[in-house]
Amino acid sequence: MNLAGKRVTVGGAAGFIGTHLISKLVESGSVVRGLVHKKPPQVEIPGVDYIAADLTRESDAMEALRDTDIFIMAAANSSGAAVMETRPLIHLTPNVMMNALTLDAAYQNQVQKYCFISSNTVYPESDQPMAEDDVTGKFFSKYEVVGEMKLFSEKMVNFYSTKASRKMDTLIVRPGNLYGPYDKFSVEESKVIPALIRRAVRSENPFEVWGDGLDVKDFLYINDFVGAIKAALELDTKNLTVNIASGASVSLRDVINEILALTGNLELEVQFDASKPSMIPKRLIDVRLAAQLLAWQPTVALADGLRETIDWYRGSAFPDKLLK
Repeated sequence: MNLAGKRVTVGGAAGFIGTHLISKLVESGSVVRGLVHKKPPQVEIPGVDYIAADLTRESDAMEALRDTDIFIMAAANSSGAAVMETRPLIHLTPNVMMNALTLDAAYQNQVQKYCFISSNTVYPESDQPMAEDDVTGKFFSKYEVVGEMKLFSEKMVNFYSTKASRKMDTLIVRPGNLYGPYDKFSVEESKVIPALIRRAVRSENPFEVWGDGLDVKDFLYINDFVGAIKAALELDTKNLTVNIASGASVSLRDVINEILALTGNLELEVQFDASKPSMIPKRLIDVRLAAQLLAWQPTVALADGLRETIDWYRGSAFPDKLLK
């Protein structure tokens, strides 16, 4: 499938992933519609049709997905470690509603392909790299709600491509830990890399790190991710689930040292606070299927991606808002 000229609708157009996806799709020659809800687009890209839609409402979902060849579900209720630990159910109802209603709206509007951005939380805790068929229905304890929600949503997606009378092509993507410009940097919403960058740019001393810093995670720069999404959408597949990650997990302590070096703050006193919320201690992701099917591999080294993200954060047009 050539994306040039295809009508592509992106849910979550004001979000981190949606912002970058829309830019890549416009670059590919697609006719793009971006769905926004409570927040305006972070960047209004010329030629994109931005429309307001509450995807937890059936009427909004039906209207938003009219005249669409491809729909990408990048809208989600998400948060950082603190919220996931203290209010895990916040991710359940609205996400299930949005995923179910957009699936049905896509089917009713005869959308050619539905792409669902899932999560690596669907995998169990393990010391081994997780491949696409390693889902067991067991989860890291703090991922139980979000992991179950994502896995249930994946099952709904698969029903539309395998059980429906008129089968809809589907693509399920399980990303690594994504980072880059236009992510959430606020205290309440930021995940690990944005939180560390915020503290480093502000030269907070002591430099507080939640947990013991020994976590091992798979970080992937957002530009590499959207490039892989484009390649996956162009494949002639009916029902595909694929990991898109770096395949090279690193210790959080190495990431911290890199961020402090890039911000000129190696003299800061790093303090690890094991009493604060933290997530899975080790996540390895198998990316062989993406390499095989998409002829894709990451091109942005961690140091380069962190530098790009730090430079964007420092030079943002609204630093006061980001630093709050």
